[in-house]
Amino acid sequence: MISTMNQLLKMALRDLGRNKRRSILSALAVSIATTLLIFMASIVRGEFRGALQNGILLQTGHLQVRSATYEESKVSLAWEDLIDNPAQIADQLKALPQVVDATPRLLASGIISLSDNSRGVQVLGIDPNAEANQIFRQGVISGEFLTSDDREGILIGKPLADKFNLNVGDQVNLLINTSNGDVDEQAFTVRGIYTTNVFPYDENTVFMPLAKAQAFAGAEDHASLIFVLLNDQDQTESVAAALSSSNYQIVTWQELNELSVEFEQFAGAYMVILYLIILGITATVVTNTLVMAVYERTREIGVLSAIGMKGGRIMLAFLTEAALLATGGVIGGLLLGGLVTLWVGSVGMTVPATQGITGILIGDKIYPFIIASDVISLTVTAYVITLMASLYPALLAARMEPVEALHAQ
Repeated sequence: MISTMNQLLKMALRDLGRNKRRSILSALAVSIATTLLIFMASIVRGEFRGALQNGILLQTGHLQVRSATYEESKVSLAWEDLIDNPAQIADQLKALPQVVDATPRLLASGIISLSDNSRGVQVLGIDPNAEANQIFRQGVISGEFLTSDDREGILIGKPLADKFNLNVGDQVNLLINTSNGDVDEQAFTVRGIYTTNVFPYDENTVFMPLAKAQAFAGAEDHASLIFVLLNDQDQTESVAAALSSSNYQIVTWQELNELSVEFEQFAGAYMVILYLIILGITATVVTNTLVMAVYERTREIGVLSAIGMKGGRIMLAFLTEAALLATGGVIGGLLLGGLVTLWVGSVGMTVPATQGITGILIGDKIYPFIIASDVISLTVTAYVITLMASLYPALLAARMEPVEALHAQ
């Protein structure tokens, strides 16, 4: 058995070496296909991994504590839908060893206006000193961050500042719905301009100190939610179970980012179509290479058949050639795909600023990310497809009649 395999390997290497250029191009096709598969998978996974992390850090946290009657879609400011004395609850949460930070936030719908221009925004009241808001503090690109006692300042995103042509120190009017159902409007000064590198978020979110937001909205000592960050994302379910209460909703990041997870699965289904197209092109190249090899070696196949080589062994010889092409191509693709993914993953791939999909916070850069299971499944698929592509030429060679093959020109 071993000697037979050695003979087949020698024959395959000899036959592939007869037309080195064609063999190299075929292996290169497999390498490029494997590289594309790995890189495309890393782009999709990196994009949604980044969107999920953006969602957690900017909007949802790992956990949110809300009033039992609060509905996020309504952005209600009615007192019965808000958390009373949120600072006390936040302090209790911060005492837990799994919690990095817990901070109250007040959300309100508003309209920012200047002269004849206006735009709907989300007004977010935050504790400027909270560790969870460090991401916004670090994102200030002009001016300064908010202070807790500021009663006239706001922080706006760069896209919003560009739209209204606002600079630090400029004044702008802000209108919001209040807790009693009325509308209030005040003039605010732009203290700073920030960026999180997530265009949809920066364009639609205006920050002010929590105390000012509570006074402006008539919410007194109430908050929409407690934003909680944990040391370990995997601890979310256990912490949520421990905090379970009939007085509050405990909502996890999985529930709050459900759209991102579903959209990743939806995008993954479409990527399968692209994978199949790439593999189909590769299979065509391999099939063409081996079919040409069959016709070039018709007389040789006839001689082998005439001296007693069975059709199964002739077929196995061509499958061995395909296996060598696949092995070389896949190894090359793994190396090239890994290097490309690592390099782009370190510098990021810039994407045009877009409005994005509501609820999915895709940044202006994608950092490809790949996991072992993706690499294994894609390379095995590329290898199997290459071998399947060789079945037709192998069967073609195995079924040749010796007499006809010997008389072939």
